Amino acid sequence: MSSKSKTMFIFLLQFLLFIIPSDQYHPLDSLTPDEFTQVRTIVTKTYPCSSNIHNLTFQYVGLEEPTKPLVLSWLNNTTTTNPPRQAFVMARIDRETHELIVDLSKQSIVSDQVYNGYGYPPLTIEDQVNADKLPYAYPPFVASMAKRGLKLEEVICESSSVGWYGEETKKNDKKRIVNVLCFYLDGTVNIYMRPIEGITLTVDVEEMKIIGYEDRDIVTVPKAHGTDYRESEMKPPFRPPLNGITVVQPDGPSFTVDGRIIRWADWEFHLSFDARAGLIISLASIFDLEIQMYRQVVYKAHVSELFVPYMDPTKDWYYRTFLDAGEYGYGLSTLPLEPFRDCPANAVFMDVYFAGQDGLPVKMPNGFCIFERYAGDVMWRHTEVVPGKPVREVRQEVSLVVRNVATVGNYDYINDWEFLQSGTIKVKVGLTGTLEVKGTKYTHTDQIEEEVYGTLLSENTIGVNHDHFLSYRIDLDVDGDANSFVKSKMQTTRVTNQRSPRKSYWKVDSQTAKTESDARIKLGLETPANLLFVNPNRKTRLGNPIGYRLIPGAVVGPLLSDDDYSQMRAAFTKYNVWVTRYNQSEKWAGGLYAYQSHGDDTLAAWSDRNRSIENEDIVLWYTLGFHHEPYQEDFPVMPTLSGGFELRPSNFFESNPVLKVKQPKDISGLVAPH
Repeated sequence: MSSKSKTMFIFLLQFLLFIIPSDQYHPLDSLTPDEFTQVRTIVTKTYPCSSNIHNLTFQYVGLEEPTKPLVLSWLNNTTTTNPPRQAFVMARIDRETHELIVDLSKQSIVSDQVYNGYGYPPLTIEDQVNADKLPYAYPPFVASMAKRGLKLEEVICESSSVGWYGEETKKNDKKRIVNVLCFYLDGTVNIYMRPIEGITLTVDVEEMKIIGYEDRDIVTVPKAHGTDYRESEMKPPFRPPLNGITVVQPDGPSFTVDGRIIRWADWEFHLSFDARAGLIISLASIFDLEIQMYRQVVYKAHVSELFVPYMDPTKDWYYRTFLDAGEYGYGLSTLPLEPFRDCPANAVFMDVYFAGQDGLPVKMPNGFCIFERYAGDVMWRHTEVVPGKPVREVRQEVSLVVRNVATVGNYDYINDWEFLQSGTIKVKVGLTGTLEVKGTKYTHTDQIEEEVYGTLLSENTIGVNHDHFLSYRIDLDVDGDANSFVKSKMQTTRVTNQRSPRKSYWKVDSQTAKTESDARIKLGLETPANLLFVNPNRKTRLGNPIGYRLIPGAVVGPLLSDDDYSQMRAAFTKYNVWVTRYNQSEKWAGGLYAYQSHGDDTLAAWSDRNRSIENEDIVLWYTLGFHHEPYQEDFPVMPTLSGGFELRPSNFFESNPVLKVKQPKDISGLVAPH
């Protein structure tokens, strides 16, 4: 077999391993297409009178995870019982929300509870698409378009969540509603740059009819010219293309795929998908070369919620305070990754599946990509000038990246989980796509005589100020599930004796959080500290507790007042760091029912229980954020803006774990320049 044929064979083998399920599923594997179909069959048999799609809708279908002890026992071969294969379903049945647990082996519903609290399940794609169609046949809307001189066939409409703003309603009066926003094409595909404003259009999603309409005033629709971002539509001059660049792996990738288990270098982890969370990393362990065994780091990690509030309090904008995971589904917003563009040439792709509103499986090809990254970075190096014999050692930094992109309306979120040979896990999110803008009469900043809540980006176009907050749920199990959270604070200390000419130094004061209230942290407002997750029951040979530490990125916190209804619903953003006692049901920082929620079931509410977290199974919640004041460079499409954090071993290993890492194999024909 030729070298080229061998390479193609390896890549094909890797690809097939992704898409061909094994006979024995891992207990944390995502539901398969066949299982989605089984779930639908079981539910529709139980509710035969609800065969009409308007009476039964599947709002969310995902894996009902086995209990953590059962999963760990199964992994450690200490039980002969296979964990049950179950699905959790949030269904609307005859206008009530049902929480169903469907047992696939028993072919039956083993739990059926009606939810009567505030809030609703996430919107389905069909909810939104069907609502978006209504304006075109609604006479008042058609008249409004004619009044503005707009062609109805060039109008595109999209549903928007409505939030909650203190209104009290009786249970029987509650309605699951959306507002529908409309945009204008006519010369561009960048619809978000051409909003049609001055109109409020409200749809009852259950009745699927317009229940509220108001046309207040005519606002200038921004022009189409200059808004297109497609290369085919660009006119000279162009920037010259760079010379070709790629990562070449003639022997194929260094990682292997076994079902959904990924193994690379010393790392092993499980990869899965959820319609709400998107990409999920589970059971991440790293091989310790010195003791010749895998050691636990993370049980499960994923995006828990995404809060995007806009800072315009006017009639057209005040309700645009999105909880994207709980309202739309962060995973449901996954779109296919493009080879050689979204992911490099050496990437391997993975399809993902979710349930449609009718319960049938929907395939999203190329939902994930996995690749090894080498960008010329240095893992470690040192030069020692020994007389007559200089010494220099350098190791290249090669890492493994798992990537997913969620396109939630106008924004594209690039989600990377990067594993380093040193034991570090880097989590990064990149924001790109287009801004959400509003039309204005202004064409120059000198004309502005009022507060416009944003930046004039182009003629008649205001980019509205807004925030992005991503909350990550990370169930760390550092060498086991009994962990503690330690704040190692750096304190300025005065030199009080005469033995040193120094006046001060800093020392470390380590404090172990006893309860959940002790573990809430607003980064940047407290004394500098290392934030450690340690296993107090395990120590290095020198006596240090083994652990991992959180290294935050840029520090951003909310600027909304605590009594703002939007902030009440997104109270998880009040602190950058929370640590809670493990509870399998506490997955979503904005609550299980985030849509039209009242903020009574959030991470903040759970933390108020103030449970003991010392030497317990604990969960880290980390919120990273961006205050986005738009700039002209963000128009008409935004260059990627990135943020993230790291989980880094801290006394986890006895010494540098990459001391014995060898250089990657030389590629024949490549010679280092002199």
